[in-house]
Amino acid sequence: MSAPSDVRIVIPALDEERSLPSVLGAIPREAVREIVVVDNGSRDRTAQVARENGATVLTESRRGYGSACLAGIEHLKGTSCQVLVILDADFSDRPEQLPDLVTPILEGRADFVIGSRTLGKAEPGALAPHVRFGNWLAAVLIWATSGRWFTDMGPFRAIDFKKLLVLGMRDPTYGWNVEMQMKALRHGLRILEVPADYRCRTGVSKISGTLRGTVGAGYKIISTILYYGLIDRR
Repeated sequence: MSAPSDVRIVIPALDEERSLPSVLGAIPREAVREIVVVDNGSRDRTAQVARENGATVLTESRRGYGSACLAGIEHLKGTSCQVLVILDADFSDRPEQLPDLVTPILEGRADFVIGSRTLGKAEPGALAPHVRFGNWLAAVLIWATSGRWFTDMGPFRAIDFKKLLVLGMRDPTYGWNVEMQMKALRHGLRILEVPADYRCRTGVSKISGTLRGTVGAGYKIISTILYYGLIDRR
């Protein structure tokens, strides 16, 4: 994989100054036109560290993973972006595997590629039991409402940018990933899962690392699947 294809990355970030240099340093820069870090209200040096490492920095004051992603997408509407990659800022994903996600789209074999942590190699402790169970439950619900089986709802993903815009993404919080998968199915996108290795994140997860985050994310994910699977089927 190589330029001149226009691949751009959006990285939602909240208090990730420790991990961002590693994330940005591991991205294969020759394959990427722009890296956008969306600072979602950090109290540390996240924005400064991102700039120092060559990223475009946006500020999104509305808290929420989806809100940060939406801000990045809005910025990219004014560019020639072909493929959007979404990547976490905690260095749990392996940015060097980016070509594995992007190449199938650039070669016309897929519209949407999900990096599956279940298919890849996860370090011991990287995927906690409740995370694995949550992924399994979400997969069962998606299968029951759509007939499609996914192995993961992982955050490391790539999608044809023009086709992403057609999805009309709107979830501002934890339902972002499953909303994308449910809407991609509805719009007939060609979806592919590829193995994505996973390491223990730097710092504590804002979602799976707390009881409140785990319960909130679980409720949001389940309700999003049921909404798009049973209620809003347009």
